[in-house]
Amino acid sequence: MKSTFGKNFTVSLFGESHGPAIGVVIDGLQAGLPLDLAYIRSQLDKRRAVGALSTARQEADEFEIVSGFFNGRTTGTPLCLLITNQSTRSRDYEKTKNLLRPGHADYTAFVKYQGWQDYRGGGHFSGRLTAPLVAAGAVCRQILASHGIVIGSHLAKCGGVADAPLPEEPAALLNALGRLNELDFAVLDAAQGQAMQQAILAAKAQADSVGGVVETAVCGLPAGVGEPFFNSVESVLAHLLFSVPAVKGVEFGAGFALADMRGSQANDPMRVDAAGRIYTTSNRNGGINGGISNGMPIVFRTAIKPTPSIYQPQQTVDFAAKANAELQIQGRHDPAIVHRARVVIDAVTAIGLLDLFCEAYGTNWQLNNEEN
Repeated sequence: MKSTFGKNFTVSLFGESHGPAIGVVIDGLQAGLPLDLAYIRSQLDKRRAVGALSTARQEADEFEIVSGFFNGRTTGTPLCLLITNQSTRSRDYEKTKNLLRPGHADYTAFVKYQGWQDYRGGGHFSGRLTAPLVAAGAVCRQILASHGIVIGSHLAKCGGVADAPLPEEPAALLNALGRLNELDFAVLDAAQGQAMQQAILAAKAQADSVGGVVETAVCGLPAGVGEPFFNSVESVLAHLLFSVPAVKGVEFGAGFALADMRGSQANDPMRVDAAGRIYTTSNRNGGINGGISNGMPIVFRTAIKPTPSIYQPQQTVDFAAKANAELQIQGRHDPAIVHRARVVIDAVTAIGLLDLFCEAYGTNWQLNNEEN
């Protein structure tokens, strides 16, 4: 099992959904970095299940830093962050433990780990593991923000309802990201956000679920970051994005729409301003050329599939009996996870970008002038 990401800066996840705790070990942090614990808390709160739109499993997600942090600063040794599981109901899974849940990793995990995996709540494959991932991302976002790099996302689509598009002009985009980062249900158009929530509740009333699309932008990234071929910006971010449970598609810039364009439409015209800064007048390539950042905002979209745990009867297999069966799940499940996944996507984006910066400039880059 490979639960560690990164080269110069690494993040390692551990724990299971119904185990005593989940957590993350972050290695490669420079000594002396100040960490705002309240900010980490705020990011975890955006991922937490709240209200009728989410699962009834209510976890406080209180975290504890057990190493690598002293007197308000990182020590330079591995930072270990721990989150205890407090609201597990493993009995919900005991009754159906031999029935493979469609859309889940039950079958593939059983085959890979020969039946020794923790099946309760999806074990290590559960979306529960995105909590420490968000905490790690919150650490990275603070470092990036100290260098003027801002990450933000909105629900571009959910339950068939579309939000207003992100602004294309960089200053307006930066302003929009600031507003979105303050919201729990991140949309630009409040009326469309209400319609999305109604679509989620309608699916829930029918014992079903919905998916959606999260659109993400990164402002303030300089040109020249990325390591082609295999550590390009797209390669690193896609690697991390597809590690997030329920992600089934990623596109950068205009994405698949580029396939229907001519070169004259797909290319981004280039200009230079009075200060000598080179920029493009459009951003159909999403701020990346040849796998390297070009100084324009990085923009990408992530497709989130509907929550596979639905309360309708489903055809499945009893793997112990080797027989066809019908599954009626129990437990507590989300009618949609896209609104909670948004902050997870921001987190993995920050993790990937920080590793790329460390690759380009060394780990000392993490410290800005004020910290040095």
